[in-house]
Amino acid sequence: MRIGLQIPSFTFPGGDEQIASEFGRMAREADQGGLRSLWVMDHFFQIGVVGPPEEPMLEGYSALSYAAALTERILLGTMVTGVTYRHPGILAKTVTTLDVLSGGRAILGVGAAWNDEESRGLGVPFPPVAERFERLEETLQIFRQMRSGDDKPFEGEHYKLERPLNSPAPLHRPHLPILVGGSGEKKTLRFVAKYADACNLFDGPELGHKLQVLQEHCEREGRDYAEIEKTALAFFRTDKPSVDLAVEAVGRLAEAGIDQAIFSQGTGQDLAGILAEAVQQTKDIVPAGR
Repeated sequence: MRIGLQIPSFTFPGGDEQIASEFGRMAREADQGGLRSLWVMDHFFQIGVVGPPEEPMLEGYSALSYAAALTERILLGTMVTGVTYRHPGILAKTVTTLDVLSGGRAILGVGAAWNDEESRGLGVPFPPVAERFERLEETLQIFRQMRSGDDKPFEGEHYKLERPLNSPAPLHRPHLPILVGGSGEKKTLRFVAKYADACNLFDGPELGHKLQVLQEHCEREGRDYAEIEKTALAFFRTDKPSVDLAVEAVGRLAEAGIDQAIFSQGTGQDLAGILAEAVQQTKDIVPAGR
């Protein structure tokens, strides 16, 4: 069973001057503790469930590049990039650059985008939801083409790329993985089955149902459900997270069929050391169905 860490808040004691040192320390501890992955949100304003928009928020790929230089083994990704934030060709170049400079440790986390507040604030176009999903599907098609080295023209409804050249190519083997975040049953989970290497769902009462829906989409798409990594974003709903609570959550998620539990660190929490100990205690747990 794999364990990951998401760092969604950069509000640390000592103020903005401590962001680099604290974030760097957490990244190193997660890496040295054997965690599978390290994630930051791809937002430009802080989101409401974490704090007010004025709280410090780092740009995701710059933050991951900094973490890449401080770590050796841990995988690095955004949870997740909104499809409207970057042109898909530029997004492919950005995540490929992270992959090459990290020695093949990048993951493309992507979704349909939802935060219209930051889009309006920074002047980023934010089309209606149906169009965002159309753009998401084209982005997935473009990225799969570019990671394969195929630079023939791409002609879509929203994007036209005359030569989607991606050099240098990703180092990640067998290929740079795509994780689609979200639990929408009609489109998001269908896109997972059709295009993605991993999904991310919330740890909650509907988790089992969402996995069943994904399995049904895989059957319709002729996709092997087992080859998709199922991840779940989990939260410590207490001011005192512990190794025991982490171990309990990992066991419960594994029983549900989750391959990787990704714990989101609350403001004021420091999870890297706790999760490193949980890695040792849960390394023999095998997710249901594996």
